[in-house]
Amino acid sequence: MGELKVLHAVKVHALPVCCWRKIMREADDSRRVLATESTGHSFSYEGENGPDHWAEEYQTCAGKFQSPIDIEEHLVTQVRLPPLRFYHFDKEPVASTLTNNGHTVMLQLNITKNPSVSGGPLRGIYVFQQLHFHWGNNDSVGSEDTVNNHTFPLELHIVTYKKDYGNFDNATSYKDGLAVFAVFYEIYGGDNPVYAKIIERLPQVKEPNTEVHFNKGVTLGSLLPETKHLYFTYNGSLTTPPCLEVVTWIEFKQPILLSDNQVNAFRTLRSPEGELTHNFRPVQPLSGRPVWFNVADNYHIAPWGRNGVISPFVTSFSLGIFLVLMLVALQQ
Repeated sequence: MGELKVLHAVKVHALPVCCWRKIMREADDSRRVLATESTGHSFSYEGENGPDHWAEEYQTCAGKFQSPIDIEEHLVTQVRLPPLRFYHFDKEPVASTLTNNGHTVMLQLNITKNPSVSGGPLRGIYVFQQLHFHWGNNDSVGSEDTVNNHTFPLELHIVTYKKDYGNFDNATSYKDGLAVFAVFYEIYGGDNPVYAKIIERLPQVKEPNTEVHFNKGVTLGSLLPETKHLYFTYNGSLTTPPCLEVVTWIEFKQPILLSDNQVNAFRTLRSPEGELTHNFRPVQPLSGRPVWFNVADNYHIAPWGRNGVISPFVTSFSLGIFLVLMLVALQQ
């Protein structure tokens, strides 16, 4: 997520002018946020500006609790956290903006009600900011976090900020300011129709610092795996300069399947240095940090369950008690 300078834009004029003005204002705000995040300087994924040299200009990139990490499943602590609650993740955006900012391809959504998340390890509500992808130059590399030293060819980051702090920029000043939801991908079978809506537009942002606007687009919920209660979580940092250690990471265990052609489409993008064949930061030392794995949502069993429907557990338990009492009565 580096500094963004838009040189070329493809506009769709199906929306009223007022709507496009709002979209552009919000895009300008996001550009300022991204410029602040990278402090106006450049970085890359190889050479003199590559990850091995980030700490020379951004001291926080040499911090103790950096991301990404390798998650060793035999070392994690199993927990039962409250369920993650996703608000407005099923809302279709009014319009979407896909951007190649020279470091990644980023998707911003204009939605009438801001999508947000609570629950799990989060204390408070976290509001959606943007999503972007990380990939490698072949199928054996690409994801930033790894699991048991296994690397995935593609990884999605859904970036959110804590609502209490007002906006993304302010939130980066607090230890619990951001939460990033990560999704892994594996290559198998044919095209994934949900992701086709994004990938088919990648040729329009092939060059760095370009963007394309389009009507509607995908819902955030459709980009998530079906199994959302199984995830790893730990405290870490942004994976791009300035590498601020303000992120609660939530890594879904279930990968999503894409076709080989769909993953290859990301590798056709370009950065200011040339082909953007890879954009992942190597794993960082764990430095004694705990990593948790949520094995099940910690639902509180209430007598009448959710939505006024009686809990099956309560029904079975009550029936069992009734039968025991009947047997006792008959014996007497």
